[in-house]
Amino acid sequence: MAHETGNVVNNNVKYEEDYITNSRGMKLFTCSWNPTQHHHQQHPKALIFFCHGYAMECSVSMKDTGMRLATAGYAVHGIDYEGHGKSAGLLGFINNMDCIVHDCTDHFTNISEREGNSKKVRFLLGESMGGAIALLIHQKMPQFWDGAILVAPMCKIADEVKPSPAVAKALSRLARIIPTWKIVPTPNDVVDAAFRLPETRMEIRENPYCYKGRPRLKTAYELMRVSTELENNLHKIQLPFLVVHGECDIVTDPSVSQLLYEKASSTDKTFKLYPGMWHSLLYGETPENVNTVFTDIISWLDEKCAFGRSRLEREIKHSNEQNSKTPFSKQ
Repeated sequence: MAHETGNVVNNNVKYEEDYITNSRGMKLFTCSWNPTQHHHQQHPKALIFFCHGYAMECSVSMKDTGMRLATAGYAVHGIDYEGHGKSAGLLGFINNMDCIVHDCTDHFTNISEREGNSKKVRFLLGESMGGAIALLIHQKMPQFWDGAILVAPMCKIADEVKPSPAVAKALSRLARIIPTWKIVPTPNDVVDAAFRLPETRMEIRENPYCYKGRPRLKTAYELMRVSTELENNLHKIQLPFLVVHGECDIVTDPSVSQLLYEKASSTDKTFKLYPGMWHSLLYGETPENVNTVFTDIISWLDEKCAFGRSRLEREIKHSNEQNSKTPFSKQ
């Protein structure tokens, strides 16, 4: 993997940027926020891997999330997917969601297995489409992750906007012929629908790394395909999770998060529905509302770090058992 690193430090948080090369030879932008040593005497409490939403990116719009979690003692790692943010690829184009899941899995597991990280608890944090990606990453390696925070996750297409089987079939056929065509109509401006505050909407519209056009044909098909796949497999989700959703969200349906909560096999699961809140809970709400959501997220993380070290204990026990079975060789 190729690396180009930039580094910015404030009193409490060290921010770093990197470029890596994925298995398809594309350059992908990555970034991280880490608590500084003098701010947190011990090493980071845990690793958090962030999956951003459709048409979004990590370094600008997710800066506040990274700063808040790092200030609370967590190491936060993000990646701009292919076709998103500062990464290579046609902006706003998802040719194959499986490739994005593969890229994220590669990057996140590489960081998890670095020296000094292997004994740290690891969490996935996904917002909107990123919630779907976090769940797909979990399904690839069910025993690897210690928990997930799912923010207004996209794991089912709402019935009222779901295309009929005939339309879905036509969409699939067209997506193979004109995959990048910006043809898919959206009922309203997603930026207006997702972000409550006008100043946040303006920031998104002025951010050159966010995609503002209509969804491209293949992108829309991939979102539909993955949502349907997840909807049919909610019962396979096993890891501890916190799902948070705004009651007034019209981008992803809060009742879908309720369904996820009810159907998942996880024995440790929490669902928080926030009255009056919109889609973008981490970035687009009023300061008081954002504080409420982050207080809940950080409390959940702190509790999991204190009591949720079961994977680490299991791995250490297994390692000790393997070592005790290995005969000593005479020197």
